[in-house]
Amino acid sequence: MEFTETAIKGVYIIEPRVFNDARGYFFEAWKKSDFEAHIGKVDFIQDNESKSSYGVLRGLHYQKGDSSQAKLVRVIKGKVLDVAVDIRRSSPTFGQHVMVELSDENKRQFFIPRGFAHGFLVLSDEAIFTYKVDRPYAPQSEAGIRWNDPEIGIDWPIDPQQVLTSEKDLKQPLLRDAELFE
Repeated sequence: MEFTETAIKGVYIIEPRVFNDARGYFFEAWKKSDFEAHIGKVDFIQDNESKSSYGVLRGLHYQKGDSSQAKLVRVIKGKVLDVAVDIRRSSPTFGQHVMVELSDENKRQFFIPRGFAHGFLVLSDEAIFTYKVDRPYAPQSEAGIRWNDPEIGIDWPIDPQQVLTSEKDLKQPLLRDAELFE
């Protein structure tokens, strides 16, 4: 696997070595020793999966305080634009974001450490998205930032009128009004 740290320290794009032949393909999706050698120790405790259609935007979500989660995300089917936003007020990259296209073709993964908001936009007819987390979901710690916050300036590649999101995500606060990390 190739581990590439992005412009924001601690956020990585991971590209597996894929072995193709007449039968199909094989790759190691996650290997603890490689992960720890490049990124460090993260004790993943749960795998989650979602299925969404074109234009679905999930995010920008995070968990506050002691419930903050690190995530390792990838796409099993389809294509998404995945985004991590640094929401650590004391960070030199506070409010900045990193985007990566994840698909069943490129097989990339995206590691998002604690202290980041996360979201993705489905660019294919359908996408199956999976992710590992290092802490369980805690409803009382759930938080988010509005996906189209102009201060963050994410350039989502579809017309905003085509975005399908939840009522809850439409009502998320702007970055400047959100409860964030120090």
